[in-house]
Amino acid sequence: MPTTDLEENKIKQTQPKEGNDTAQNEREIRKNIFKNERVNFILGVILVIFSLYLTISFISFFFTGSIDQSKVENLSVGELSSIGNEIQNWTGAFGAYLSNLMINRWMGISAFIVSLWLYVVGRRFMKVAHTRMIRFTISCALSIIVLSLFFGFIFMHSYNNTFLYLGGYHGYYATLWLNAWIGPWGTALFIIALVIILLVHLSYKTIEYIRRVSSVNLTGKAIQAIKNKTDNPETDNENDNRGTESNEIQNTENIPSSENDIVNTLPEYPDDPTEEIPTLEDIQENILPVEEETKRVTIETGDPDFVIETAETEVLATQAPMEDYDPTKDLSHYKRPTFDLLDKRENSEVEINMEEQSANKKLITETLKNYNIEISSITATVGPTVTLYEIKPAPGVRIARIKSLENDIALSLSALGIRIIAPIPGKGTVGIEVPNKDPKTVSMYSVLASKKFQECKYELPLALGKSITNEVCIADLCKMPHILVAGATGQGKSVGLNAIITSLLYKKHPAQLKFVLVDPKMVEFSIYSVIERHFMAKLPDAEKSVITDSDKVIATLNSLCIEMDNRYALLAKANVRTIKEYNEEFIHRKLNPNNGHKFMPYIVVIIDEFADLIMMAGRDVEMPIARIAQKARAVGIHMIIATQRPSTTVITGNIKANFPARIAFRVMQMVDSRTILDAPGANQLIGRGDMLFTEGGDLKRIQCAFIDTPEVKRICEYISKQQGYPEPYELPEYKNPDSDAGSNGNDVINRDPLFEEAAKMIVVSGQASTSSLQRRYSIGYNRAGRLMDQLEAAGIVGPSEGGKPRQVLIVDIMALENKLELMK
Repeated sequence: MPTTDLEENKIKQTQPKEGNDTAQNEREIRKNIFKNERVNFILGVILVIFSLYLTISFISFFFTGSIDQSKVENLSVGELSSIGNEIQNWTGAFGAYLSNLMINRWMGISAFIVSLWLYVVGRRFMKVAHTRMIRFTISCALSIIVLSLFFGFIFMHSYNNTFLYLGGYHGYYATLWLNAWIGPWGTALFIIALVIILLVHLSYKTIEYIRRVSSVNLTGKAIQAIKNKTDNPETDNENDNRGTESNEIQNTENIPSSENDIVNTLPEYPDDPTEEIPTLEDIQENILPVEEETKRVTIETGDPDFVIETAETEVLATQAPMEDYDPTKDLSHYKRPTFDLLDKRENSEVEINMEEQSANKKLITETLKNYNIEISSITATVGPTVTLYEIKPAPGVRIARIKSLENDIALSLSALGIRIIAPIPGKGTVGIEVPNKDPKTVSMYSVLASKKFQECKYELPLALGKSITNEVCIADLCKMPHILVAGATGQGKSVGLNAIITSLLYKKHPAQLKFVLVDPKMVEFSIYSVIERHFMAKLPDAEKSVITDSDKVIATLNSLCIEMDNRYALLAKANVRTIKEYNEEFIHRKLNPNNGHKFMPYIVVIIDEFADLIMMAGRDVEMPIARIAQKARAVGIHMIIATQRPSTTVITGNIKANFPARIAFRVMQMVDSRTILDAPGANQLIGRGDMLFTEGGDLKRIQCAFIDTPEVKRICEYISKQQGYPEPYELPEYKNPDSDAGSNGNDVINRDPLFEEAAKMIVVSGQASTSSLQRRYSIGYNRAGRLMDQLEAAGIVGPSEGGKPRQVLIVDIMALENKLELMK
């Protein structure tokens, strides 16, 4: 070995990247400390309790202030403890000091508003209220100023006769200053103006009320006077009345018919001062541009010789520009799961055992040397469960010789199984992966809470785990677009599927993603049934969102094919190519829902134990899966298929060709590894989540993130307790062409007993679907389907149109009764 080996034979440790600037990290920690939910909650509790303390001290001040004022008037905060026993205030010496300071010396009785502000801020920190703090703070500040001036002006002459200054020193001295400048009447008018400004700020209805009080509806009075005269024509002279009424009408000809003509064009706003009131520009945006249309209005007076004509101006406001469509608006208060639902595992940090690494390096070097293979350097990269030793062969050494020594190296290291990468892609080295004696667990928390996952912009991000270099591995399902998963029993396949589902739940809103879960074992995915109204899609007749029956699997897969075709039809109508472009067009309101357009969520189909389905259904399952795998990428339907037995009879060439992304956990035989990966290696994994992942290129060795069943339960319970949709996402109805289509609707003998009643219900409601018949008459899907077929054969409803309701062909109940009479 050359002399440079001593300098190059060093072991490198690869750890998550940290900032080099320690001071900058400390500043970021201090900056983000108030973003911690626990810190915010504790701060909110403190503010709420302090606001209650202030309120009690203020109330007590009205009863005990005359006794305590002389004791706390000239004391500092540090001297309060010396007179604590002499204070009568309910909150002690500090409460007496604060109440005297804030009420008498500062702002008077409006100090209660300070207590209210602290209470609202505390509730905002606790996240039990969603007050708009900027507007609320401005309202409180204005109220304090106005009330202090108001009470200071009212009780200005009684300040020397009482201990309680309702306006405080602020109100008293401000009033004296205003009196000296603008006099008492000017001060009064100024305070009235401030009160009006405050009321307008608190509620926009103040403007309407002031307008209503200050204006006179002369036209209404004129019409009422005319009606009174026409009801009693004999009371006065007819000619005098006509002259008086004509003059009155002429004087009011140019006055609007109602003061509400303009007010009604403005939007109404709530009285709640915590809600933000739009600015003048916002109001003008809602009512402008405005078109006016003037028309003549004739008023009937009851006298044929006396007719009144007046002009009425109708204000026509054009529609304001529509905001972007928000698909999450129905569940606008939905919150994604929090990280405290996941366990922080202790045995997750990578530690380097220098003795182990030095011993392994020495054994690898000696083993190769025994076979006359010289190496120029060796380095090590320590991962959670496996260490990668990169060796650089000396010139003239054939890589195939190193590859053939795989078992010999494993024997010398006493390792469970090693894997040789000859050569490592992109490097001029040969890799030897050796399992660690003390493997670490990669927790789901460490992956989901990582910066890489939080900042990723993938449409459907999958958090797989950590690589051999201890870096978080994230893949985009949209780019794969389908995954084939294989692994022997107990090697981490089910945990890997739970990790995939969990990572999507942490990233997507229920409006953006739906799952179709197929579980022949009936126990793996049942835990997700509680979130069916949030994230699940199913057939209209399905009782459970998690599919366990093979017949239902066939119907669901064919229904997904119908959904795929319907989505492609919408994409063609919108002249776009992908679901992402289509949803962007729909969000920007460039597509009209009246033309059948709708926001389309992604659909992820996950099938566990695919081999069992193939054994039971065979080609009936394989064909729709192949169709979806070939075409569904552009319309947002993606599939993840898992199996324990990756044989060629299960994973056929048609399926492998359309599933470029593969995940292989440990398998028992090399032939299984070649079936799933088209390469050996999966049979040399160590199990417990150790996997190989490829997206159609190079293989990556990843330690899958571990998430336990209690963690999944907590996540599902957290989601299920929130408001969900009324029903799960319904897939289109699928009609099996090989099944019994039911008897003809004109066959009275074989007609369903509910035929006439169902026909009347459908005609009256104007809607027809198999699911509506199921819900209305509490019947099964098969009977409801036969009944719908009979109605179709009788010409009462039209044929099936995928996911849309059938067309009702009978216009009214009379036409239906005539048709039923002819059918008898």
